[in-house]
Amino acid sequence: MREHLADALNTATQNQDKRRISTLRLIKAAIKDRDVANRNAGRDPVSDDEVLHILAKMIKQRIESAKDYEDRGRLELAEQEREEIAVIRDLLPPQLDSGEMEQACRQVVEETDSKGLRDVGRCMNALKERFPGTLDIGKASTVVKGLLR
Repeated sequence: MREHLADALNTATQNQDKRRISTLRLIKAAIKDRDVANRNAGRDPVSDDEVLHILAKMIKQRIESAKDYEDRGRLELAEQEREEIAVIRDLLPPQLDSGEMEQACRQVVEETDSKGLRDVGRCMNALKERFPGTLDIGKASTVVKGLLR
């Protein structure tokens, strides 16, 4: 992941794509911050799975920010957030299609021995751990709730 990120930053720099450069630098800074926190806690550097979690969190933050900007009539800032989301999504592996997502949800429900709606959180946590960045959590939540009714 780190090599892929470095290559993407080099390409963006060569193409003088300012939005992409700034977003990729933000990502590198977030990863470096997590590396420092891990080192201070005596843990290993950030793994590729953790990088995927960081990217997913960054997308979620930008979606919320874009909605807030739209609500306040700041459409240019909302568009900037959407452009950053697109850059981050380019770094993520391909998303699971609906059939694969449903199969993954069924498997997690069975493995966690979930019986009712009170177990949705446990299933969602397992899905987030197994499929960081490759699963639309909102859609998966709907599928899991449908399976547990």
